[in-house]
Amino acid sequence: MKVLIVGGSGLVGGDAAIYLKNQGHDVTIMARKKPVAPILAAMPFLPCDYVNDDVSDGRLAGFDWLVFAAAADIRQLPFDGSISPENFYRKVNDQAVPRFFAAARDAGVKRAVYIGTFYPQVAPQQIGVCPYVTSRSNTDKAVRALSTENFSVCSLDLPFVLGHIPGLDIPHIGALVAYASGALPDLPVFSPKGGTNHISSRSVAQATLEALTKGQSGKAYLLGDENYSWKEYLELWFNATGNPQNLEVSEKDHPLLPNIIMFAGAGATVNYESEDAKLLAYDRQQIRKLVKEISAEYHAQSTA
Repeated sequence: MKVLIVGGSGLVGGDAAIYLKNQGHDVTIMARKKPVAPILAAMPFLPCDYVNDDVSDGRLAGFDWLVFAAAADIRQLPFDGSISPENFYRKVNDQAVPRFFAAARDAGVKRAVYIGTFYPQVAPQQIGVCPYVTSRSNTDKAVRALSTENFSVCSLDLPFVLGHIPGLDIPHIGALVAYASGALPDLPVFSPKGGTNHISSRSVAQATLEALTKGQSGKAYLLGDENYSWKEYLELWFNATGNPQNLEVSEKDHPLLPNIIMFAGAGATVNYESEDAKLLAYDRQQIRKLVKEISAEYHAQSTA
């Protein structure tokens, strides 16, 4: 199939692009800028700013499947006061993403997967309270509502995602490795309260192909793999870098896992077993292995 992956220059979209290509599909990456990771840069590229570009100009014609992994989160939110979080998310998510899906439908795309977040399902009390969770809930519902007899749309709602693509710099992962190895001595060493579910970007890629081939139109699938407290999760990184710690748990704001990104609430624990994991048949128990692999890779880069 001819597959368009919006946001394919990032981790989740990039791993989906790699996996689908390896499974024999004709993959094109769409993003604002050409990917920097060599394995992604070698794929066909279609430049697009989905928020501001008019994609009804014909550029979506000829694609059979769509994977959308580009909706905005707090990393793109301007903090200069130029726009409120509510208005920012409304513009880039609530309005722009369904508009893109409608254009894809009109261009003849047959099946589409929207990569969402787990918060609307695991923390529904935050809908109407947290601008980000509210926006992702609105967007998820809006794109699935575009399903027709000829346009199948489902969403994959993700927990915290961990992965690695050679050549793709992920700042918060590099910071975690440096923090755990003791290379950031000015940062206090402790764990925040609570915890969450985690999944690998490779598992998400496998689930994406399953959803494209046999996903139920209009359904929101809740993905997940392993549940860790933040103490357990951070200690995996400390152990992997050869600097094992028994971390104190504190209510203080953590330098790398701050309350501002804890959209279920500061100190909340979001643990669950995904019933949809069996339906979409992706690999499990990937996090511990990934932490070791990523730590070794970053250590090799720092000593090269």
